[in-house]
Amino acid sequence: MKLAVSLFGVSLLAAPLALADKSYQKTGTVVDVNDKAIVIATDKEGNWEFKRDAGTKLEGEVKKGGKVTVYYGMTATKVEAKADKKK
Repeated sequence: MKLAVSLFGVSLLAAPLALADKSYQKTGTVVDVNDKAIVIATDKEGNWEFKRDAGTKLEGEVKKGGKVTVYYGMTATKVEAKADKKK
């Protein structure tokens, strides 16, 4: 019983971390690619631009006109608290 309670507690603590590490993917045709960004066109959603840096892994030859799948996540770069409006 203690083990089950312990595992449940660990899963509750890990849940927010799992949400923070959520990843997504988008497949399309490469419109432009350079050291700083890659732009892909999708059939239904238009163009998507993804920022790149030295840590971005490229698997295979990524070139204009080629089909790719981009794997990405969402990371906050700034969080600004707003003052409450008082009447």
